Amino acid sequence: MSGRRRLGLVAAGATLLAAAPIVSIFDSYTWLMQCLLTVGLIAGAAVGARTLRFPSWAQALSMIMVLLLTLTWLFPSGEEFLIPTPSTFGHFADLFTQAGQDTRSYGVPVPDRDGLLFVTVLGIGSVAIAVDLLTVIARRPALAGLPMLAIYSVPVAVYVDSVPVLPFIIGAFGFLWLLVSDNIDRVRRFGRRFTGDGRDVDVWEPSPLAAAGRRLGLIGVIAAVLLPLLVPTINGGLLSRLTQTGSGVGVGTGNGTGGRINLFASLAGELTRTEVVDLVRLKTDEQTPYYLRFGVADQLTTNGFGSRTPNGESVTQGLPDPRTSTATSNFTEHRAEVQVTDDLQQGMLPIYQNTVGVDGLQSGWNFDDNQQVVFSNRRSTKGLTYTFDYVRARPTAAQLRQAEPLNPDDPIVRLNTAHPDDAAVTALVDRLTANKRTEYDKVLALYEHFSSKNGFSYRLSTQPVGASSEIAAFLNTKVGYCQQYAAALAWMAREAGIPARVAFGFTRGEREEDGTYKITNRNAHAWTEVYLRGFGWIPFDATPAASVTGAARSDYAPDVDLPTQAPTAAESQAAPGADPSAAGRVERPDRADLNDPGAVGPIDDGTSGGISTTSVLIIALAALLLALLLVPALRRVLVRRHRHAATVPKEPKVTTLGGPSDIVVTSETTKARADAHAAWDELMDTMVDFRIPIDLTETPRVTAQRLVKDAVLLEESASAATLLGSAEERARYARTPLQGGELTTALTQVRKGLARSATRRTRVTAVLLPPSVLMRWRLGIAEGSARLVGASGRVRDVLVKFSPRRLLPHRSR
Repeated sequence: MSGRRRLGLVAAGATLLAAAPIVSIFDSYTWLMQCLLTVGLIAGAAVGARTLRFPSWAQALSMIMVLLLTLTWLFPSGEEFLIPTPSTFGHFADLFTQAGQDTRSYGVPVPDRDGLLFVTVLGIGSVAIAVDLLTVIARRPALAGLPMLAIYSVPVAVYVDSVPVLPFIIGAFGFLWLLVSDNIDRVRRFGRRFTGDGRDVDVWEPSPLAAAGRRLGLIGVIAAVLLPLLVPTINGGLLSRLTQTGSGVGVGTGNGTGGRINLFASLAGELTRTEVVDLVRLKTDEQTPYYLRFGVADQLTTNGFGSRTPNGESVTQGLPDPRTSTATSNFTEHRAEVQVTDDLQQGMLPIYQNTVGVDGLQSGWNFDDNQQVVFSNRRSTKGLTYTFDYVRARPTAAQLRQAEPLNPDDPIVRLNTAHPDDAAVTALVDRLTANKRTEYDKVLALYEHFSSKNGFSYRLSTQPVGASSEIAAFLNTKVGYCQQYAAALAWMAREAGIPARVAFGFTRGEREEDGTYKITNRNAHAWTEVYLRGFGWIPFDATPAASVTGAARSDYAPDVDLPTQAPTAAESQAAPGADPSAAGRVERPDRADLNDPGAVGPIDDGTSGGISTTSVLIIALAALLLALLLVPALRRVLVRRHRHAATVPKEPKVTTLGGPSDIVVTSETTKARADAHAAWDELMDTMVDFRIPIDLTETPRVTAQRLVKDAVLLEESASAATLLGSAEERARYARTPLQGGELTTALTQVRKGLARSATRRTRVTAVLLPPSVLMRWRLGIAEGSARLVGASGRVRDVLVKFSPRRLLPHRSR
């Protein structure tokens, strides 16, 4: 097989390896089987076209036609016979539309939907063609990495967590395989390799150039792995995690996060902060408002609840009105004005449920209809002031009982009922929902289970919810706060087959005399939302109301820890944003005793009033960074001082050299000669620092004269430069060096003259990052690298002598 055909097969294999990250998107391997068939047929078409010596355009056309035929066979419309027809392209357009709808309805891992599979096969097949053309036809395999990287960008963009590292390694191996194969093919095209003594050398045998390439490649890989860990990013690298002072809500990481903040970690961080921080000030015409919300977590796996990246259209295009799609008729219209402080910096906007319009926002804010959140990928809520209109739904228990179960194939059911298998949770849910006929009664039975009568209590000192096993453990320990209550109720509702998710936001906070609600980090909260057909997402807050400041309850989900009593007419009209006092609950304010398990505030850990560990770490890192930046400047100062130091003892010492005329060498002569050399070396470094070129072929006198001319030195500085040149010239060539010259003062005058004529940037660089020091370091590194390469070459030569390959028959001379 020729090199071009072999390289085409390698390009196909590299494309399939680059597609490995797609495994994190689908929940089965149907896509892989279809992609294997498609890429295999494309590679076969390329090999056949090259065997028949087709021109380049014909090779590309043959691969495109094979891709079209394969898509027709895998995703037929039912009206074609082997070849595509006009109805086939209409069917392809429908699959594109279906894929767009599925991306908004499903979270990863997604099921085997025809639209998503079609887009995947089409994309990977197109990448296979592009990689083949760039590698075989254009002979630019490095550029083939761009379409291969496009495949990897898909899971990076849609996956809620970090993409697993193993698929990335597989894809990177495919790209390296492609590069190596191309280089081997280039070498083989030039014939066989021979050593200097005429010995035949195999293509894979190491060479000095190849060894250098491997070392450079190893250094590049190490740098590529370490740099992302050290460089702070929006999602946080190693340095970002070490220096992060907030939890994500309240202390932002830049403009907008696009919903990628860890909502559970943010909530835990706000509730456990020692200080109380104002986050939002809200004014609304509603007498008893419910909870502000800004995010949801709707993906439950063995790792716990996670949130998807929001996706939607701009808020300027309008928001949907829930009154046109729900069975509830008793809606009330309200308007709210929100002022966000500088301490709340995130890309998710606090609004009420069923918001129908937002005013006062700049461009860049979008609305996700599925999550019902307003988000931005490039703007932040920091210091934002805006108003919004919303409608309050007030369903009654009797109305909610009329909700019928959803179709199991409904996207809302598929997205919001997935859950891990746990025998204990299944048994508990089956017991609680036994003999419950309606969806609402099942949810109400699960909701009422979280009561003090069943042993549940509120405590902030428990560990935050992480994996699903921790949620299950909470159902046994029955001690936790809003994270555990919300996640556990949502999981149990999903176990009962009812769509559920966890919502995040704030309770109402404290109402001031002017009617403004002051919301702090103590009001950060999580609750459960359950989807009932015809009513949409209905909130259920299972956290003990007496332990949460600003908590609210409704007539369809009353406080389970209070004695049952008949609601008044005013209470019935207040749902779901009912005033807690109207529901018979006494709202408990913040208490001074934060160590009380029921308190809203955090447990005193003895760190309040002092410097936190994070602050100390930040200060230490800043000091370390400053010290590293000052190392070149410090080295320059030390060298200068060393050159000015005395080099001979104070007592004179006389030495007589015999000859035609005796030469008397005293300690003063030796000192003067050494001082002249040291002063000249210092002048050379000063010229390098101030970007004055040095010509090593010039005499000291000529160099000093050129320095005066090029740097435009004034009288004192010019005289000092001339003095230094004369001192060095006499120290080199004269029998008696120049003595009594104030060389240190002359150096100072020259330095002042150079600084006077240099630009500000040059002066700053000469002090903080002196080029003379950096140049010596670079030369030292280069010499060390050369010695290391030489030593490794000698070691390799020694090892080659003892290589078992020398014993092979074809290696004999």
